[in-house]
Amino acid sequence: MTERDPCERCEELLQGYLDRELVQAEVDEAERHLNGCIYCRRRYRFEATLRRYIRVTASERMPEGLRAKLIELRQLPGA
Repeated sequence: MTERDPCERCEELLQGYLDRELVQAEVDEAERHLNGCIYCRRRYRFEATLRRYIRVTASERMPEGLRAKLIELRQLPGA
């Protein structure tokens, strides 16, 4: 049996790591790999940044003028 690719294993752990759902042994495994792998560390940073962006934009209210304009555009023929 061949050993699994460490980046594949990190990929499996990444969402749970970001959600803080892993047991300590998995956290340690993920952190060891992230500390030594530039590719996976970049992927982690991207995922973490994307999650922050989504949280911020989901909580911001749409300006009323923009909302009215979108409703108006949606009601145009052919829209």
